[in-house]
Amino acid sequence: MRSLWLKLTLTFMAVALAAVGLVAILANRAVTSQFGMYVAHGRQMQATRWVPTFAEYYARTGSWEGVETLVNDWAESTKMKAGQRGPQKRHGMDGGPMSSAPNDRLLLADSQGVVVADSRGELVGEQLPAYDLADGVPITVDGQQVGTLVVTSAKTGNVGSAEASFLVAVNRALLWAGLLAVVLAILLGLMLARQMTAPLRALTVAAEEMAAGDLAQRVTVRTHDELGELGRAFNTMAEALQRNEALRRQMTADIAHDLRPPLSLILGHTEALRDGILPPSQETFDVLHDEAKRLDRLVADLRTLSLADAGELSVAVRPAAPQLLLERAIVTHTPRAGKKGITLTLDVAPDLPEVLVDPDRMGQVLDNLVENGIRYTPENGRITLSASRSDYGVRLQVQDTGPGLSPEETEHIFDRFYRGDKSRQRQEDGGSGLGLAIARSLVLAQNGRIRAESWPGEGATFIVELPTSTIPGAENQPG
Repeated sequence: MRSLWLKLTLTFMAVALAAVGLVAILANRAVTSQFGMYVAHGRQMQATRWVPTFAEYYARTGSWEGVETLVNDWAESTKMKAGQRGPQKRHGMDGGPMSSAPNDRLLLADSQGVVVADSRGELVGEQLPAYDLADGVPITVDGQQVGTLVVTSAKTGNVGSAEASFLVAVNRALLWAGLLAVVLAILLGLMLARQMTAPLRALTVAAEEMAAGDLAQRVTVRTHDELGELGRAFNTMAEALQRNEALRRQMTADIAHDLRPPLSLILGHTEALRDGILPPSQETFDVLHDEAKRLDRLVADLRTLSLADAGELSVAVRPAAPQLLLERAIVTHTPRAGKKGITLTLDVAPDLPEVLVDPDRMGQVLDNLVENGIRYTPENGRITLSASRSDYGVRLQVQDTGPGLSPEETEHIFDRFYRGDKSRQRQEDGGSGLGLAIARSLVLAQNGRIRAESWPGEGATFIVELPTSTIPGAENQPG
């Protein structure tokens, strides 16, 4: 049995059968018990009506001898009243239910419990059982019990044919009601099982299609329960896989694109040197060396990202002063910024705590951010490096006066090989296109956070938040 739909249906059926069966048994017992008490009460009322007559007889005769005549009168009176009312109507002596009926039986026992009269003439002289005596009404004369009058069924037991027919009708009604309840439970179970398994079947089909390579698969979510959450989680996973696959393909194309120019240049120069077309001058060797360094940087950047993705990037975290980190970045990039007339300024809040970082890795992060700012800041622009407190610890900012970024560019600025302007070719000094992606990986590896804020025409601000050495347990955070 492999179908969840079938398992759920059979489970609902079993639960319905068990519940209906238990209710039917309990209801049958309750009806039988209460109806028996009802019948016994009615017969006690009937016996109570005749007790004065039998007491008067005993007081007049001093014994029960000849009482059969009185019992026969009771039987004739019962038949006559039943014939007048018809077989379907039974009322008490006061118009209440369950008065005498043709199948009722009158028993008279003496003070010892021995039957002295029987409307059927079958039990005279026999000892009446205690439970029958308990259902009877005592007959007292001058304060002494002289007998017991019992009205019971003419058949064995206290339930006659009419009462038995009533119980059969009740049990038949319970049976039909139980069968109807089972059918309704099965139908509802089928609907619920189908409703529960339909999203699972859709997920299975979509997962199989994704395994075959179709990452555009999505499932329709119609509920807000656990199955709906599963569907939304599947769609989120599918979107992430599709996005990562697109990034992987784009990264492969971008790597090939960035590798082609230096390789073509090196290949072209070496072929020209081999054929004697190009003289082996210092200038030619410098060009080959610069292109080889460019390839080396690209390979080093890719290796850094691959180590970060695998969680194997080595990070030696220790306390470091935020001002020293920013001053190093300014000293390193002042010559290059000066060539474009860009001013590098420092703005550090006083009394900042030390941050827990790897100074070398953090220097690499700031280098990438400052280089990005120099690349896109126009001549005579300004780049401000600042540090201040934040709820997370210490906030480092690199703010430029460049053209700024659109919201879409801000969202994807840390993607690998991302270009806001697809038609713009990367300049020779434009780097590998991996600088910001590497910066994000390095910051995350040091338990920090990084984001970009920008508006078109107002420059871009890169914000790095780092934990401080005063945060409890921060020294033990994984790199």
